[in-house]
Amino acid sequence: MRGAAPVTGWPPGLGRIVLDETDSTMAEAARRVATLDGPVWILARRQTAGRGRAGRPWTDPPGNFAATLVLFPDDPPARLALRSFTASLAVAATVAALTGAEARLKWPNDVLLMGAPGDAGAPAKLAGILLESGGAGRPHLFIGIGVNLAAAPQAPPDRPEALPATSLAAATGVTVDPETFLDALAPRFAAWEASLAKDGFAPIREAWLALAYGLGQPIRARIGAATRHGRFEGIDAAGALRLATPGGVVHVAAGDVHFLA
Repeated sequence: MRGAAPVTGWPPGLGRIVLDETDSTMAEAARRVATLDGPVWILARRQTAGRGRAGRPWTDPPGNFAATLVLFPDDPPARLALRSFTASLAVAATVAALTGAEARLKWPNDVLLMGAPGDAGAPAKLAGILLESGGAGRPHLFIGIGVNLAAAPQAPPDRPEALPATSLAAATGVTVDPETFLDALAPRFAAWEASLAKDGFAPIREAWLALAYGLGQPIRARIGAATRHGRFEGIDAAGALRLATPGGVVHVAAGDVHFLA
């Protein structure tokens, strides 16, 4: 992992909670955060009411990975948001370590594998990342990560533009259980977190761009109620998407991106 510290096992000082079942690891984190002594991973072997960005449901077939990392960083909101990049790099590095497959990264928070079912050249969504911050009196950051290890959910009928999903087992033929994935993921995230603290965002940006999917391709960016079309030109020094339009480059701090044929 260029730019990150060496991976050396479970990070010291990092807690680990493994649950047989919960509604949502993000909701579990919210219930526990006031009583936690420090950063902790919360993993659920079964999640019954997972959710993704914008409150969308996140379906977890048995055997998939559903976890939330609770951190207590003393960072402004813009820096907190950079954890979507460290988390996606950590997931990609974990996939490579466990299967040898190279994941691709889709702005702002998706991890892809090439090879949708029935189309060996198409990208398919493997993982999603959700960040939530808050905490009156005790600032905290929740990083929710869902990875389709064993099975991929069906595409939502109300979002025909969404990428198809794939699973690690289907795409690589390698079976990985959630706790093994967490064992490999936690030190890799910690390595990127150490890189962010020591060297800032620049090495993370470089590493992310090396795995970015769709550079130079036409995209549609939905920013709230507005939609902009342009060409994906990467990300800027703050992590915002650079959208090249006829009127110049637009910097998109948050939104949904869809690639155009």
